[in-house]
Amino acid sequence: MAEVLVTGGAGFIGSNFVRYALARHPDWRVTTLDKLTYAGRRENLHDVLDDPRHTFVHGDILDAAVSAPLVERADLVVHFAAETHVDRSILGAGEFIRTDVEGTFVLLEAARRAPRLRRFVQISTDEVYGSVPKGASRETDELRPRNPYAASKAGADRLAYSYWATYDVPVVITRASNNYGPYQFPEKVIPLFVTNAIDGLPVPLYGDGRNVRDWLHVHDHCEALDLVIDSGSAGEVFNIGGGNEVMNVDLTHQILAALGRPASLIQPVPDRPGHDRRYCLDTTKLRALGWAPRVPFDEGLRETVEWYRRNEWWWRPIKEQDPAFRSYYQTQYGR
Repeated sequence: MAEVLVTGGAGFIGSNFVRYALARHPDWRVTTLDKLTYAGRRENLHDVLDDPRHTFVHGDILDAAVSAPLVERADLVVHFAAETHVDRSILGAGEFIRTDVEGTFVLLEAARRAPRLRRFVQISTDEVYGSVPKGASRETDELRPRNPYAASKAGADRLAYSYWATYDVPVVITRASNNYGPYQFPEKVIPLFVTNAIDGLPVPLYGDGRNVRDWLHVHDHCEALDLVIDSGSAGEVFNIGGGNEVMNVDLTHQILAALGRPASLIQPVPDRPGHDRRYCLDTTKLRALGWAPRVPFDEGLRETVEWYRRNEWWWRPIKEQDPAFRSYYQTQYGR
């Protein structure tokens, strides 16, 4: 049995990967390490918590007494744990630097001592490239992060690379575009707009709404990670993009149409500082290994909208009973 450590495995992408890994690999024993911050929730793992090949550990990657022994006995480490929301990084960058950079350092130090480790996957983001007015970012392009979240991820990205170059830690780095799918915390645009629209509430659209994002279904992301674990080479970087460039305003109209809600729910709000205009990834390198996204965006978005419609048990307690969420929403959107 391969021992697989998934940090941040109670978050959105992490929990989907844990579920995917257990289903796809009967010879994997998966340990989830998660601090259970506001976006890391046991509910995201409700259907695998009792799986005999899954162990949940409540802990912080910054706490070496907890995280280091898990890394040291692992065959594979898939490192999702991070503070991830751009808006929150603008309100306060400190936690992003501590978790995303210092936390990654703690794990990499343990990885140096891990005798069985054959892969350390550093989950990065397309935001490290900064805004891309035209064309598509390649893995060799300059990193030009423009907000504290992107900068913290760029720092972790390059730190992980340095541990391969200096200490021969078997690091592979992935930079994915915007993910969507089930179990995404409702501060992010798709679940926020879907759940607001379900309740007939305004959907707060930044600026002119013409910012462009490339959307990747979380299941396609999981398949890409699986391939990189198996076929990627240490020290390499792989872009993972869905190839679905959509303006935020068009995305908003698609969500409202899927729910039968009027365009009058769109509430323009002031743009956020440093809002990148466009992201786009060149995925030639990953496609050469045999990967391609399989979920068409229109179909995936419909299925995602339907998931939130069917699973109010998951998101209503967050939006209606969590004082911290309500305080954040008030600060960010003023209502």
